[in-house]
Amino acid sequence: MPAAPAPPAPPSPYADGRLHARPALWRQRPAVLPRPLPLAAGSHMLAFPNHRHARLYVPPHDGAAPLPLLVLLHGAGGQHGGGDAIALAHATRHGTLLLLPEAQSTSWDVLRGGYGADLAFIDRLLAWAMQRYPVDAGAVTIGGFSDGASYALSVGLMNGELFGDILAFSPGFIAPLRRSGMPRVFIAHGTQDPVLSVERGKAIALKLAGEGYDVRYAEFNGAHLVEPAIAHAALRQLAAR
Repeated sequence: MPAAPAPPAPPSPYADGRLHARPALWRQRPAVLPRPLPLAAGSHMLAFPNHRHARLYVPPHDGAAPLPLLVLLHGAGGQHGGGDAIALAHATRHGTLLLLPEAQSTSWDVLRGGYGADLAFIDRLLAWAMQRYPVDAGAVTIGGFSDGASYALSVGLMNGELFGDILAFSPGFIAPLRRSGMPRVFIAHGTQDPVLSVERGKAIALKLAGEGYDVRYAEFNGAHLVEPAIAHAALRQLAAR
């Protein structure tokens, strides 16, 4: 008799786009369990199983005062368009935790068929940070450049109870499977972008504004990159909140 077909693989627990990490994690550890030791102030490269990596910047802090957290996602091929250096300068000046996860492949999982391994890694990374640092629940932001901007928009819209703000530099699309909360949205796009037309960013901004989101949109005379003056202004507005 022919062998029975293999059962289909179970769906990823992240197939619905939901993140589970929350800033209160560091307070919820039972007293009998030691709190994981935080890393010292400065820049670090984090390595996790399955060859997953992320960069982390920890500002000087007293271990008690709540810290803002910014998660920044790269574009295809790991490119940040200059946004990583801008974000690091902001984090250094304003005392912000900065996480820069790396996708499993050249870009994020939703571009390869659905939410799964990359979203799971972001959730694990968030939980890792929230177990070690007093993250401010009212100041968690997700942002990105190019494919990372599209992914940040999609993930942020699905998890708006976690992310109060979304920063999207030169996005190409949004693909949320669900909506949660009403995060504030900032979108910037270059009018001379040869990779993802400025019309894409503009259309996303108009769509979300029409759905009632608080949207700020900025165009600049430039190509496919993170324009420093606009990015710094957007990050300063975050710090002012």
